[in-house]
Amino acid sequence: MFLLIGRRLLQSMVTVIAAVTLIFLLFSVIPGTFVSSLAGDKRDIDPKVLERIETELGLNDPLPTRFANYIGNLVRGDLGTSFATQRPVTAVLSARIWASFKLACAAIGFAVIVGLPLGFVAAVKQGTWMDTTAMMTAVSGLSIPAFWFGLLTMYFISLKLGWLPTFGYGNGGFRHLILPALTLGIAPMALLARTSRAAVLETMNADFIRTARSKGNTETRIVVRHMARNAFVLVLTTIGLQFGSMLGGSVVIENLFAWPGIGALLTQSVSMRDIPMVQGCILLIVLFFLVINTLVDIAYLLIDPRIRYR
Repeated sequence: MFLLIGRRLLQSMVTVIAAVTLIFLLFSVIPGTFVSSLAGDKRDIDPKVLERIETELGLNDPLPTRFANYIGNLVRGDLGTSFATQRPVTAVLSARIWASFKLACAAIGFAVIVGLPLGFVAAVKQGTWMDTTAMMTAVSGLSIPAFWFGLLTMYFISLKLGWLPTFGYGNGGFRHLILPALTLGIAPMALLARTSRAAVLETMNADFIRTARSKGNTETRIVVRHMARNAFVLVLTTIGLQFGSMLGGSVVIENLFAWPGIGALLTQSVSMRDIPMVQGCILLIVLFFLVINTLVDIAYLLIDPRIRYR
C-alpha cells in the first residue's frame, strides 16, 4: 500500500515539474508583455520609460536566467509578485482559493447527490420509463452549454422569480452559491448518472450478485449492500476527475456570476498579461488536480483491498 502511494506521489512530482516548465516556456514565447498591455494604444508614452519598467520587472533578462530565478523562488515557496497589483502572488491566491474551493465542493456535492441516485434508479429500472427519463435528463445535462444554462437560471430563477441573487459573492452565504454551483455541477451530474448506471448494470451481472440472490437476500439488500459499494468503486474515478477539474473548469462560471475565485482571477491576469499571476493560478490548478487524484487512489486502496496486491 505504501509503495503504491509512494509511486503515485513520485508521479505527481514529475507531473508538477513538467507542468512548471511548460507553463514558463509557454508564457515566454507568447507575444506581448504586461508593459505592452499596460501601454495599450497610447503612443505618447516614452519608449525609454517602458523599457525601464520591463527591466525592473526582469522581462529583459535572458530566458535561462528568468527560468533559474523562477525555479529558485518556487522552491522557496515564492510564486513572485503580481505585475498588476504589486502584491505577492501567494497572498492573492490565498484570498481567492476559498471561494473556488467552496464552489467546487457545492457543485460536486450537487452532482453526486443527484447523479448517483439517478443512475442507480435507471439501472435497477432498466427499460422502463424511469430509465428513459433519467437518461434523457443526463443527455440534456451533457448537451446544454454551461454558459447558456447559467444565463437561463439567472433569467428565470433570479430576475423573473426573484428567489436568489443574480451574481456576486455577497457575504459568502449559501444563497449566492446556489446558482453558480448548479450551473457548474449540471454536466458532472449528468456524467455521473450515465457512469453509475453503466457501473450498476455491470455489477448486476456479476457472480456474487447471483450468489446473493440464491441465498434469499431481498432485492433492496442486494442493491444497498452489494451493488452500491461495488459500483461506487467504478464511479469513484469519475467523481475524482470531475472534482479535480472544477477549479480550472469554473473559469466561465466564475466570470458569468462574478464569483471571486481562481477562474475569474486567471481570466483577468491573462488579459493583462500578468505572467506571475497566471503561472501561479495554473500551478495551483495542477496541484489541486493531482492532490484530488492521489486521494482517489488512496480511497481505492481502502475500499478495494484487492488493488493492493496487483
